[in-house]
Amino acid sequence: MSVDAQQSPEVSRLVVNILVDQLRTDYLESFAPLYGEGGLRRLMSQARYYTDSQYPFAQPDRASATASNSTGTVPYVHGIPAASWLSRETLQPVFCVDDARYRGLQTDERTSASYLLTTTLADELKLATGRKSLVYSIAPERDMAVLLAGHAADGAYWLNDNTGLWCGTEYYGALPTWLTAKDRQSPLATRLKDMTWEPVYDGAYSSFHYFQSNTEAKKTKGVFSHKFKGDRRIRQFKSSALAAEEVAELVERTIDATPLGRDAVPDMLCIGLYAGGFDGNTVVTAPSELQDTYVRLDSALARIINKVESIVGAGRTIFVVSSTGYSDTDASTYNMGELNLTSGTFSMERASLLLNMYLSALYGQRQYVTATRDSHIYLDARIIEQAQLRMADVLARSEEFLVQMAGVRDVYTATELAAAPGDITSMLSPTNLSAQRNAWSPRRSGDIIVRPMPGWRVECQNGRSYIEPGQPYTAYPIFILGPDVEAQRITAPVSATAIAPTIAASLRIRAPNGSTEAPLKLK
Repeated sequence: MSVDAQQSPEVSRLVVNILVDQLRTDYLESFAPLYGEGGLRRLMSQARYYTDSQYPFAQPDRASATASNSTGTVPYVHGIPAASWLSRETLQPVFCVDDARYRGLQTDERTSASYLLTTTLADELKLATGRKSLVYSIAPERDMAVLLAGHAADGAYWLNDNTGLWCGTEYYGALPTWLTAKDRQSPLATRLKDMTWEPVYDGAYSSFHYFQSNTEAKKTKGVFSHKFKGDRRIRQFKSSALAAEEVAELVERTIDATPLGRDAVPDMLCIGLYAGGFDGNTVVTAPSELQDTYVRLDSALARIINKVESIVGAGRTIFVVSSTGYSDTDASTYNMGELNLTSGTFSMERASLLLNMYLSALYGQRQYVTATRDSHIYLDARIIEQAQLRMADVLARSEEFLVQMAGVRDVYTATELAAAPGDITSMLSPTNLSAQRNAWSPRRSGDIIVRPMPGWRVECQNGRSYIEPGQPYTAYPIFILGPDVEAQRITAPVSATAIAPTIAASLRIRAPNGSTEAPLKLK
């Protein structure tokens, strides 16, 4: 056969990257009897289904996982270790997408992707096509929308916490009229007044109870009923199952109003959804709400997939559905002592004060500890240098002191994390030094990280208090559906950071510049 007679497979015209915050494999499979045919059930049967994905770094959150999804690498490389951290210059909290240089649109929040240190899959698509590709990102939360979009998108949109309006940032340009049209006609804040969240099915909850805590649930319609009122009504809505429907509606408008997937130049649509507990509740306090969240998520996914395929075509689209790889729904709110379980309270503020007293006794009276943020302790490098001390020595003595405190499981210092191997293909383990190193950012994380014992209440200097959950193994899914993708259920563990290089290979473009993993096999 001549070269002229051979044809290479057509590149997909649209990539739809859907990241679902806290989506879990055990929950999505357990709720399968409640699904329709076009969403999760279709993905489980027709997609390449990796049942056990993990992020190869310790304690991912929404921001760090989203950044890793889009860049194909870990916080040590992409620079987003958490939703927020302390500025070493001002010792003030920094949110991961804050940027005073860029005005918010329909919001007071000033925003960009400038803290993201590497390219994203969307950025690489823009580079490969000479900026001809279109890239849009839609999510309920600001960090998710922006970190999925990357640096060069045509737009990233999220719901304003106070007004419920879809908003954005001038970093990506002006808001399009099709985005704001419905806000003018029927704003979410107005619709919320008549909105009630109740279960989708009347009778499903009388015969289907996955969680122990809802086996005695009411057997009538209205197992739960939530109205959205008060100053926090928009934030409550965003943590409810109804938010998925709001996102799906904007996705449909975006498909109709833009030429996404209409020509031979591939485009990308990034979507953020939510599958966590309602308004901070766990499976103990709101089991039926979580069950209904998966039911409505299934419906929203079916709606999105159907809309895209009706306009772009099933054979011209790659759908990726994955998770942020953590879950807050299991977090305990009980007093562990009531069950005679070992527990206690660990105060980060007290630990930092005692550490400073200890260092002062060793090296002279000075303020060596400048601040704490969650489990991170920041030291004053300038004072340590003025005292003619080696930072490595100070950190080593600090670790020796802190690890002896009641309630401390592990202590990690900047010295050992910087020297640790950066194996991003190793699966997550609470005692895996590589996983701790991958989660740490030399520019933004603390000099010392304290990991409390599971079950202990941790009191932070910034006013936050939480029960340390530990890290019990939980599986999270990846679905890839599209042309030239063989449907198969794969139970072997895979890294979630392989998604970006896998889709890049499918599009025949370079992987994000911080990614070093090999693509997953799709056949």
